[in-house]
Amino acid sequence: MHHLKDFILLFLKGMSMGAADIVPGVSGGSIALITGIYEKLLDSIKSIDKTALSFLLRFDGKAFWRHINGNFLITVLLGILTSIFTLSKFITYLLDNHPIPIWSFFCGLIIISAVLILRDIKRWNISVLFSIIIGTLIAYWVTDLPPMSSPEAFWFVFFAGAIAICAMILPGISGSFLLLILGQYERILKAVTDKDILTLALFALGCIVGLLSFSRLISWLLKNYHALTIGLLSGFMLGSINKIWPWKQVISYRVSSSGAQKPFITENILPHNYLAVTGEESLILYAALAFLLGIFLVVGIERTAYYINRQ
Repeated sequence: MHHLKDFILLFLKGMSMGAADIVPGVSGGSIALITGIYEKLLDSIKSIDKTALSFLLRFDGKAFWRHINGNFLITVLLGILTSIFTLSKFITYLLDNHPIPIWSFFCGLIIISAVLILRDIKRWNISVLFSIIIGTLIAYWVTDLPPMSSPEAFWFVFFAGAIAICAMILPGISGSFLLLILGQYERILKAVTDKDILTLALFALGCIVGLLSFSRLISWLLKNYHALTIGLLSGFMLGSINKIWPWKQVISYRVSSSGAQKPFITENILPHNYLAVTGEESLILYAALAFLLGIFLVVGIERTAYYINRQ
């Protein structure tokens, strides 16, 4: 019974990560950090190494599964995939039809999460504060980058996969948004639709290389410079508010693979200027309620996880 409860809780955490990864601007890494599985996830990914390969070559499936913490990884992955296949249409609908409340919800979620993870820092000093500021500035700069026209070469697909997957495990920076910046978002979506095996295989290979190498770096930083790394990661989350700010003026549009017009370059504006600039209501009350819902949800998840872990 205890194992079933652990499985369900971990599966739901994976689902939360998947739901976040669907949204350009929100990172699954943020959710992993909020729900307390971030370091375990990095360690499990990192354990896919030479030892794991030697178990595979000896056809020792049990030892391989145990070494990579297979039960944990597969449960998280199942949760992520379940979310992507079941919630993507619902989240896309909310983003298209109720953008201000849904982005306000994400703002509440991210801000309270950044504050909560800072409680892990036991000793505060000037370098920790500096790392928070640096993280915030880096994320703000990344989310302000204009989309670029990227090379058509196949090596760039591999490169984009490695970069995007790194962002997906970095709290505060979204992999799908980085693909948009690199000019590969539409190309990868089109490859999925057209079943372009070569492009998808190169992208997947880039993802694997990026994930295995980058998870080692973050894991090493967390073990050796825990307070500074946590500060930097929370800074990334705070800086990402620049991207998910609910009130935006669309400067230019792009045509999606389905032929629909999507906002391409946007500019943040203040709520009280929103009506004058866009001609639409700023929905401040709905935004405030959604913001509070985001805060209460994270605090609720955190308290529930704390209560379950104590039992």
